[in-house]
Amino acid sequence: MKRARYQRGSVVFNRRSRTWHYLWTDEGHRRSKLIGSIRDYPTKSSAWDAVESAGGDTTDQLNSTASVATLISQYRIEKMPQRFSTKRGYEAWLKNYIEPRWGNSQLTDLQPRPVELWLRDLTLSPKSKVHIRGLLRMLWDYAMWRGDVLTERNPMELVRIKGASKRMRKPPSLTVEQFHLLLQQFGEDRCFRTLLLIAISFGLRVSEVLALKWQDVDWLGKRLRIVRGIVRQIVGDVKSERSAAEMVVADDLLAALAQWRQESQFSDAQDWVFASPVKLGRLPLSYTFVSREISKAAQNAGIGHVTPHCFRHTYRTWLDSIGTPIGVQQKLMRHADIRTTMNYGDAVTDDMRQAHEGVVRLAMHPLN
Repeated sequence: MKRARYQRGSVVFNRRSRTWHYLWTDEGHRRSKLIGSIRDYPTKSSAWDAVESAGGDTTDQLNSTASVATLISQYRIEKMPQRFSTKRGYEAWLKNYIEPRWGNSQLTDLQPRPVELWLRDLTLSPKSKVHIRGLLRMLWDYAMWRGDVLTERNPMELVRIKGASKRMRKPPSLTVEQFHLLLQQFGEDRCFRTLLLIAISFGLRVSEVLALKWQDVDWLGKRLRIVRGIVRQIVGDVKSERSAAEMVVADDLLAALAQWRQESQFSDAQDWVFASPVKLGRLPLSYTFVSREISKAAQNAGIGHVTPHCFRHTYRTWLDSIGTPIGVQQKLMRHADIRTTMNYGDAVTDDMRQAHEGVVRLAMHPLN
C-alpha cells in the first residue's frame, strides 16, 4: 500500500551535490528543502525517516524555509565580493530594491513572472534593472550552492528586460584632434597633462590611474605595473584578475613621467604618482575633482561632455585606427571576457609595444 508521505511530496537525490532534498507543492508553487548529504543518510529510506522525524505536519515543517532577507544576510557573510566598488553597488540594489520588496518572501517566491512584472514597473533604466536581475540570479545560485533548493536551471535566466539588449548611448570616443584640444586646456599643468597621457596611452580605468605609485614604474625595464585601484579614496584590488598586469611603456611616455616626477613634491617610491596636495600626499587626487576638471576643460575646448572613462573607449578606437590585431587589443585592454574584445589568439610583447607606441605618438605629437 502506498504510504501517505509519498502523496505529499517526494525525496530526490542530487547527484551533483550528493545531497537528499524533499520536494513538494504549496499553493501552486514548487518548494524544496535540503534534508542532508548521503553520508548522513546513505539510503532513500533513511532520508524519508529524517523527513518524518520533523514531527507534526511534514509539509508545514518543511515550508518554514528561510526568508530572502535571511539568505541575503548569509550571502553577505559567505559570498559578498570584497572589492569596495562592487560591494557598494550590490548593497545599494539590495537595500533599496530587493530587500524592501522580497525580504519577507521565500526564495521560491522569486519566480520569473512576478519578478519580471516587478522590474517592469520600476522607474529605472534597463541597465539598472539588469543589475538587479543579476543580483537575484546570484542569490539563487548561492541557495543552490548551499543545497537549500534543488533545480536544474536558475529561474532568473527566464526574466526578460525590455530594452536591455540595446545600447542606450554610444560610448564616447575622442578624435586625435579633440584630445589635443583638451590637452591644451591644461597648459603647463604637468600633473593633469601626464594623467591624461597615461589614461589614454594605456586605456586605464580612472581608479587604476589614480592608484598608481612611483614604485609601480620600472624605469630600466620600461614597464608599468597595474596592481591596485582606488574608489572613493579607498584602496582595493583591480576590477578583475586579468586587470592586474605589467604594461610596456614607450620612451616618450616614460620621459613625460620622469619630468613630472622631477616637478612633483611627492616623488618618493611610496608616493602616489598623482598625489593630492590638499591631502598632503597621503591620498591621490579624488575622482570627483579629476572628473570635474576634465569636464570643464572639455566644455571650454568645445568638445562637449567628456568623462574620465572616455579615454578607455578612445584607446580602443585608436588601437583600431592603427591596425592593431584584435588579439593584441584584448591583451592591452586587459579584458577578462573574450566577448568584450573578440579575443583572437595571443599577442607577443613586440606587437604590444608597437601598438602602444603607436597610440603614444598620436597622444604626444599632434597631426600636421
